[in-house]
Amino acid sequence: MAIIPARYASTRFPGKPLALLGGKPVVQWVYERASQVFEYVAVATDDERIQNCVKGFGGRVIMTSPHHCSGTDRACEAMLISGYNPNIVVNIQGDEPFVDQAQLKALATCFEDEDTDIATIVRPFTGSYEELEDPNKVKVVRDDKDFAMYFSRSVIPYTRGAEPSAWPSISAYYTHIGLYGYRADVLKKISKLPQSPLEKAENLEQLRWLQAGMRIRTAVSDSVSIGIDTPADLEEAQRIIKNNLHG
Repeated sequence: MAIIPARYASTRFPGKPLALLGGKPVVQWVYERASQVFEYVAVATDDERIQNCVKGFGGRVIMTSPHHCSGTDRACEAMLISGYNPNIVVNIQGDEPFVDQAQLKALATCFEDEDTDIATIVRPFTGSYEELEDPNKVKVVRDDKDFAMYFSRSVIPYTRGAEPSAWPSISAYYTHIGLYGYRADVLKKISKLPQSPLEKAENLEQLRWLQAGMRIRTAVSDSVSIGIDTPADLEEAQRIIKNNLHG
């Protein structure tokens, strides 16, 4: 089961799920890609404009409460409303138009390990330090079994004894792709957890789960994925589509 939380309000880019990318709304790109893998896909929203958009392209949409603090909480409500009874729920952010089949399958593989409560995707970072320090690019450090140790908007790990400009060539960095899978019972549990101090500090909901002792397994993907957090991200996504069409 795949749920795509999508909200209209956004501090950095209001209305981004409806922003046109290659002639289609961003949320439609996400929906169509998810539908290549999952039989049941639904957009979860609290906004009639998004609801009408999804219905307009023939998608399934579930209206949820406007009071959720995170997309995960919204996904949990949508799962319960749907009447579906999944073992695993995949939460695909409504602003990830380039999510691909390989990433979705990688998430499913993570749950072959019984210790996995939640799964997510990370990508090896290959850019400059200036790009790495962008707080909109969430960084993650992992343990030897590929479980996440911490997520941060700051650059982690800190590479001691070197100029920051050299860090990407010295240490391995991973950036987080906003794609999650949960065991259904875990999703119900975490949706009832109060926001944690770490979550409030960094505005990252996955820190609530780590702080509560959940184990988040990561899968590595080299696939290009751009979350549409800002108008500049949308411009970059437009360039990717243009290059793919004419490359």
